[in-house]
Amino acid sequence: MLLAEAIIVFTLMAVLTIGLGWRLYTFRGRAAARLREQSRPAQRFLPSPSLIWRELVDRVGSLVPASPRDLKAVERRLVRAGFRGPRAARIFNGTRVVLALAGAALALLMGGNRLWLAAVAAAIGYRLPMLYIARRTSRRQHRIERGLPNALDLMVVCVEAGLGLDQTILQVAKELERAHPEISGEFALLNLELRAGKRRPEALRNLAERTGADDLKKLVAVLIQADRFGTSIAQSLRGHSDYMRVMARQRAEERAAKIAVKLVFPIFFCILPSLFVMTVGPVLTRLIRDLIPMVENL
Repeated sequence: MLLAEAIIVFTLMAVLTIGLGWRLYTFRGRAAARLREQSRPAQRFLPSPSLIWRELVDRVGSLVPASPRDLKAVERRLVRAGFRGPRAARIFNGTRVVLALAGAALALLMGGNRLWLAAVAAAIGYRLPMLYIARRTSRRQHRIERGLPNALDLMVVCVEAGLGLDQTILQVAKELERAHPEISGEFALLNLELRAGKRRPEALRNLAERTGADDLKKLVAVLIQADRFGTSIAQSLRGHSDYMRVMARQRAEERAAKIAVKLVFPIFFCILPSLFVMTVGPVLTRLIRDLIPMVENL
């Protein structure tokens, strides 16, 4: 019995030793084979549809003639919408032209030789990007105005804690990166302009021009006046924060007062017909059911 157990243990140890030795022996060979292995041929690059569309509208936009004044106006609108790329204006102009041509071609294919239909489709395609930019700008300004009271409160805390205005702007940009990314990005860009050497009033005016938000323009005016006349920035910010909260409450009350007028049309066209059917319907059916036999008997 002991001899059999000894043979089994010896066999297992021999197998493990041979396996480990073979693995160590072939390790160097496998490493050398990996080093000698030829590199795989590069896979063929297949551009995505979005990249193809971007390159197409970029090239078309570079061919579209535009005056410097119109180009600056387009760039201002795109910046307010959140597009700050160096090719944003060209891509926007190219998109308008491509959509206009595509709309006209589609109208001609579907409607025959109706030129007026093609002209209407081209006008709609040319106008759609501008409508999208206007809507995106409005939504972005709304998000900025909604998060501005929180940014003001945080600025008041930082200023009263002893930080300067530049450090306060940088700290607010860091703290609001997740909660309000629009305000965080604008404040970060303002801080970069200040570091680049721009005067504070000029950088603040650029901030108001980039966003176009009315509440932010008022804040910029308050900061410029406080910096010019040497008044307390903390008191100015606290007073402006209270003013903004009062204005937000008044706007909410104004919207609540308009609800009664706005509900007239849904009530008249949606609720009243169903209410009439439920209340007057059974009466009419009973009246018709009782009157028809009386009329027939007469």
